[in-house]
Amino acid sequence: MTVRQRKQNVVGKSLEHEVSADDQSYFTTVTTVLGYLILTVFGHLRDLAARVTGRSRYYKEIIGSVDDPDMAPLIYNKETFYTRRLYDRISDCWNRPISSKPGARIDVIKRTSDDGNKSYKLHLDKTRNCLNLGSYNYLGFADDWDNTCGDNVRKGLQQWRVSCCSSSIEAGYTATHEELEKYIANFLGKEAALVYNMGYGTNTSTLEALGGEGSLIVSDALNHTSIVNGCRASKAKTKPFKHNDENDLEEVLQQAITTGQPTKNKGEYKPWKKIIVVVEGIYSMEGEICRLRQIVDVAKKYKAYIYVDEAHSIGALGKTGRGVCEHTGVDTSEVDVLMGTFSKSFGGMGGYIAASREVVNFVKAHSGGTLYTNSLSPTVVTQILTAFRIITGEDGTTLGREKLDKIKSNANYFRSELRRLGMSVLGEEDSPVVPMMLFHPTKIAAFSRECYARGIAAVVVGFPAVPLYGARVRFCISAGHDKEDLKQAVKKIKEVCKVLNLRYEKSIFG
Repeated sequence: MTVRQRKQNVVGKSLEHEVSADDQSYFTTVTTVLGYLILTVFGHLRDLAARVTGRSRYYKEIIGSVDDPDMAPLIYNKETFYTRRLYDRISDCWNRPISSKPGARIDVIKRTSDDGNKSYKLHLDKTRNCLNLGSYNYLGFADDWDNTCGDNVRKGLQQWRVSCCSSSIEAGYTATHEELEKYIANFLGKEAALVYNMGYGTNTSTLEALGGEGSLIVSDALNHTSIVNGCRASKAKTKPFKHNDENDLEEVLQQAITTGQPTKNKGEYKPWKKIIVVVEGIYSMEGEICRLRQIVDVAKKYKAYIYVDEAHSIGALGKTGRGVCEHTGVDTSEVDVLMGTFSKSFGGMGGYIAASREVVNFVKAHSGGTLYTNSLSPTVVTQILTAFRIITGEDGTTLGREKLDKIKSNANYFRSELRRLGMSVLGEEDSPVVPMMLFHPTKIAAFSRECYARGIAAVVVGFPAVPLYGARVRFCISAGHDKEDLKQAVKKIKEVCKVLNLRYEKSIFG
């Protein structure tokens, strides 16, 4: 079920322009695959030439040479082929260093390479000021930090310093950590919460702890890598269901319950100890919002638990910033585990889970993220608490309300303008993630470089982060952007799309 095939989105509004990454012409599909084929063939030809002539910047990697002849290569040449012959050619489009705050505008440091992007030299005295359309600065705290959060965070730094130098179960749990956990639980209407020092680790550690032997995790096909790796690390079996498709979820649950656990004895039936359905609030590469009402209804029908990753939706969706539950009209009591991160809407880092006290205490005692890693920096905790109080209006201002309104207004304006110009844009209204399809491998670098030349910093994405045919640029919109910034961005992106033939909604040739 693609977004286009659904006539209404998660809150019942008509979808007139929504598209899926699968919505492409045969011409685009064939030329995209052909592009990867040409790159791969020429890459192997260049490797062959390097073996014959002994001349290549990757010669040691290709022949598997090591300094100690008694040692086997740590990495074989077949394992580095994609990096050497496809990624390195366009690696200047990623890891661009900046010398400024990560606000609506950033200063990007100039880099040059004398060996075909195998290594770079930084020119710290030369920068380019760019409009930042790539950072997760959803509520703009990176822009107004000195006026909104700075004073509190500096005081917190004086009191708590940067690090606790210990895990939370040893000597790394402070009064400010406890305050944050209570605040999150109250904010989301849950009994308890637990904070981690890393968003990625929040999913991997929590799912590893929850997914015991004899359990089944039913995961959306497009869930984040942190969820995928959390499922792999657990002792549970994992079954995917089609992206954001409650009908396929129901079929997977029916089959799983009917057949039960795999057993050695033919004809033996062994039920699952528990089933957990895992989804995301906003899917970070699609910009789509979870059909949570429908997903929850199906899960509860079959007595399955619900785990929702709100990394991109908490603080950005909902009238008061309470995420996808508020946006879709699902009470948080209907979701068993709510997970989120602080690196997007709160200007911090780390993550959390919110659930019943029983679940939180169990995870705290069994999660590697609490047992073996340093606790979240107390200075960052102060930043997060300050951001929360601004969002809720506890600071005595209307700034939080204004930020919540502006992120939606900016995102909806930017998305609608790109669609009006004929670009193939994914995602739904109110989502701050605005992906635009590029498809062809050669257009990944071309788009990034053309935008950079025009003063726009954007994140382009290709295989293996997305399917082979699904190359795209992922714009992240912020409340820190002014409308004039976005108007100028749309104007420049229009120029780039004309040059690169990216108006796929107007023509199969772009």
